[in-house]
Amino acid sequence: MKVVYVSYPPSDAAANPVPASADQALGLQEYLTSRGHELVTTTDTGEGLDAELADAEVLITTPFWPVYLDESRIKNAANLKLVITAGIGSDHTDPEAAEQAGITVAEVTGSNVVSVAEHNVLQILALVRNFVPAHTEARNGGWDVAKVVAPSHDLEGKTVGIVGLGAIGARTALRLKGFDVEMLYYANHRRTAGEEASLGVRYARLDTLVERSDVICLALPLMEGSQALFGPERIRAMKPGSWLVNTARGAIVDRDALVEAIESGHLAGYAGDTWYPQPAPADHPWRSLPEGSEAMTIHCSGMTLEAQDRIAEGVREMLDAHLDGRPLPDDFLVVAPSS
Repeated sequence: MKVVYVSYPPSDAAANPVPASADQALGLQEYLTSRGHELVTTTDTGEGLDAELADAEVLITTPFWPVYLDESRIKNAANLKLVITAGIGSDHTDPEAAEQAGITVAEVTGSNVVSVAEHNVLQILALVRNFVPAHTEARNGGWDVAKVVAPSHDLEGKTVGIVGLGAIGARTALRLKGFDVEMLYYANHRRTAGEEASLGVRYARLDTLVERSDVICLALPLMEGSQALFGPERIRAMKPGSWLVNTARGAIVDRDALVEAIESGHLAGYAGDTWYPQPAPADHPWRSLPEGSEAMTIHCSGMTLEAQDRIAEGVREMLDAHLDGRPLPDDFLVVAPSS
């Protein structure tokens, strides 16, 4: 059996190896070769990958270095039986095309929930407290306190709207409770009264949440209905001077509408960990938002070392099941073709 692992390249500056990078491949090389299987690792998401997929049975890809598996690419991978996302978020694979081709799609559910929730709080605070300009001032040898505190606020007393209250959204809410904020949430499935009380949240319709929130945190998957959910009209409906945080998927926010809202001053800032496409090109406009209006990171929120350990464990569990001819755990399945 041939397994292809696609991920980001190792950093030359890294003091320690990164488990999920292409050279380490989550420690799968010895595991697979000792069982007589072939593992090919690559950072190529183009023609080189297509050549490897031609006779591969399993594809493993991190959501942070995504391989876009559309219908044409799936048709050219005649032997492909299993696609594993080494993390969470399998929107880079066309689910209908995978199902029609008899390909199982799975991800390591829950592996990065803690990591992304913590990153949400980090980016909320970075925006509200104007951390990035303050840090830049320190790095550049300056001491203009008035400049960096002019747009700096307490988070306490603000209204935070969380769009999507799955595992990550709920964990984010738990971490925000200690800041004494009012928390609204919108989700397709409302939580029970007991769960709402435990998390410290109140349900609101999306339009109400958008209108009332000082900070909006996106914690929902990219799916039908969420593509460009925050487009020009919804962004204009946001509270003037509010902040938007998006560690979910870049395509949930309209790229150019966001730029316009930031440049006009309607929004105070944007912190995103996800982009579209990924990796983001050097000239992506979110890379050059006005100084002090962004706290962007490259899609790294869910890849702490602890998260990578959980991902490696989940990937190996799925490979064990596949090699033994057993069904994959139900909670990992995204697409499960009928036999």
